[in-house]
Amino acid sequence: MSPLTRTDTPSASPAQLAARVQALVDFYRHVQHERMQGIPLLNPALSVEAVGFEWTEGEEGAEPVAEGVLITPWFMNLLRLPAVNLPHGNRVGRKAVRDFGSERFDFIGAHDPAIGYHETCALFSPMNGFTSQDLARETALASLALVRPEPEAPVDAPVSAEPLPARRAFFMARRPDAGAAV
Repeated sequence: MSPLTRTDTPSASPAQLAARVQALVDFYRHVQHERMQGIPLLNPALSVEAVGFEWTEGEEGAEPVAEGVLITPWFMNLLRLPAVNLPHGNRVGRKAVRDFGSERFDFIGAHDPAIGYHETCALFSPMNGFTSQDLARETALASLALVRPEPEAPVDAPVSAEPLPARRAFFMARRPDAGAAV
């Protein structure tokens, strides 16, 4: 499992997350080697990698969902993978608006017996603009940082910033403690 995978959740175990993400990576590696070989769409500088997967609540009380970015030599997608291998329920190819971090995106339903139902939202395809796995990973992490808000500081934390200058002092290029403008 990638060190870029968070496992903390009250409703599903870290081992379960690791197993589901590994099954996802194994499945897409199989697709790469068995179904995509010889297709010029593949970027030979890239490999299949799961980045930043963590548990989040499922839709309307459903099982938790692992969310993260999947990098392959032919696409980079936001991906939602339920905690258990679920049947497709006639959702393959259907669009659904889902929360992902602090944003909402259109996801498309997909299914394979190896990993079950999952949903994807395209970030990049094809991947020929990426010259290395490191660049693809950095882009995936930057994408996740944009949609996953940082935890807020506690309300009673001391403020360490210096006071803002008064509006008049700001416009006159003076700081309250600096005296007259030059």
